Amino acid sequence: MVEFALPRNSKVTPGRRHAAPAGAGKVKAFKVYRYDPETGLNPRWDVYEVDTSACGPMVLDVLIHIKNTMDPTLAFRRSCREGVCGSCAMNIGGRNTLACTVGWEECPGKEIAISPLPHMPVIKDLIPDLEIFFAQYSSIEPWLHTDTPTPQREWAQAPDERKKLDGLYECILCACCSTSCPSYWWNGDKYLGPATLLQAYRWLADSRDEAKGERLDGLEDPFKLYRCHTIMNCAQVCPKGLNPAKAIAEIKKMLVERVI
Repeated sequence: MVEFALPRNSKVTPGRRHAAPAGAGKVKAFKVYRYDPETGLNPRWDVYEVDTSACGPMVLDVLIHIKNTMDPTLAFRRSCREGVCGSCAMNIGGRNTLACTVGWEECPGKEIAISPLPHMPVIKDLIPDLEIFFAQYSSIEPWLHTDTPTPQREWAQAPDERKKLDGLYECILCACCSTSCPSYWWNGDKYLGPATLLQAYRWLADSRDEAKGERLDGLEDPFKLYRCHTIMNCAQVCPKGLNPAKAIAEIKKMLVERVI
């Protein structure tokens, strides 16, 4: 019989329960993933009974309230609080999303589970290690490649050509899509993932770019591009409503048309 050896710290154990203060108004329980690799201890689920009448309506407001008034050791990323920076991406109630754009009242259940983005190594608590993710993004050279002399004012582009970038440039690199993709879970070191490939197509679709051939050469690989199996998790979880799977299909189409 085959036996699987799991890492010692793969089991998440029950943690502490932090009770709401006396006289709290509307109380809601939040089950938060806690893990500090430096301690050598297994990750745990800490439960916080939060007086939601004392904080804002978003899940990020709850996390800030917990850190400020209940447990200053809780670690998470956040910045803009407007759904623009992507810093507070995490898994909330089983779905990858942004903590700053999801209201805690939108999440069903008596306890709302909050954990870091899946698949990624955890630096601490709700903070994933995105080093590989951003290295992959850098590998596609996400800037305009052109031999045309720099214009005096701006790079001119016709409205219909500019419209082709809609649904692409809005990506905020939050990694919600890539970390929801089973293909990326199994081949994250080779498969570029939905977010990076959507960004790659953003430059392939740009009429001003003059390196389409080189860009396609760099993507024509059994793993970098073709690990996508159109599962569509990426489009379902994107907080900006984008469709990375469609962008990936367009790249495949460009490669086929180039061969023909």
